[in-house]
Amino acid sequence: MEYRRLGETGLQVSPICFGTWRFGKEHDGVVETGREEAHELLDAYAERGGNFVDTANGYGGGDSERWIGEWLADEDREDYVIASKCFWSSVSRFQENLSKKNVKAEVEGSLDRLGTDYLDILYLHRFDDETPIEHTLRAVDDLVSDGKVHYVGISTCDAWKLTKGLWQADVNNYEVFSVTQPLFHAAYYEDVEEYLAVCADQNLAVCPYSPLAGGFLTGKYERVGDGTYDLDAPEDTRAELDDRFERFYVSERGWHVLDAVRAVADEANATPAQVALRWLIDQSDFDCVPIVGARTVDQMEENLGALDVSLSDEQFDRIFEARYDEDGELYQTNA
Repeated sequence: MEYRRLGETGLQVSPICFGTWRFGKEHDGVVETGREEAHELLDAYAERGGNFVDTANGYGGGDSERWIGEWLADEDREDYVIASKCFWSSVSRFQENLSKKNVKAEVEGSLDRLGTDYLDILYLHRFDDETPIEHTLRAVDDLVSDGKVHYVGISTCDAWKLTKGLWQADVNNYEVFSVTQPLFHAAYYEDVEEYLAVCADQNLAVCPYSPLAGGFLTGKYERVGDGTYDLDAPEDTRAELDDRFERFYVSERGWHVLDAVRAVADEANATPAQVALRWLIDQSDFDCVPIVGARTVDQMEENLGALDVSLSDEQFDRIFEARYDEDGELYQTNA
């Protein structure tokens, strides 16, 4: 596997990051990915050369970090880039808080569960409007000085808030954001265009979550009749399990982009999922490393197969242009 530089961090990472939000996650009392399955998936990812693992303090009530820590105990820690997050937590009563107290406490908890001395990347999971960002950045800067965090990132927020955080870090000489984690996929670009423009201008790496639109862009769903939003959801898929799926990912724009992704997949002898991931990896304005989740080893292998796919400029542009109708108007989306 060829590794790529992650923005200005200097970290060399696999072009696809393994997201572990499914570890320990429950739907109606059913765990999506249990401990043994989690370790099998981590093994499969590492065997292909994957080295970039994404988690969060609250995933699976802390089980995601615990299971990664158990697995990591038998590996060489230095071979892996581990990213976690603070802000939401199922193990603290201060769940939506980026105060100095909470940031430091949550990081200590993550380090304990992961069984490691440091996080390669710490994301602010969201922007805390109730806590001055300079207070949060001061706490994170202390963690960097203590060697407990190496690089700082931020997930979903408005472009102006990302810019405000960058400015406050600069004027106070605090550790600055170097990695971002927005919602971004082939059918969802204009909605985060300003955010991505800041990333491009400041040379911030972009690690999109839901790069396959929650599985919509894998091509496993079909329209029902002529309805824009009606779809046939196979048993045990996210559309069947998650009430928010159709509201978040199914739209007229989504169907048109999916049609283009499917057509390119046929031409490239690839699957729609591989094409959708390759489209993100090939972004030219910033380093883009999509975060994929997988429930089975076969899904993991399919996702990593995106690294063997090549898209022509024409195919790349065709997927981008599928967002627009024949009059150049942007198709609507729900998200």
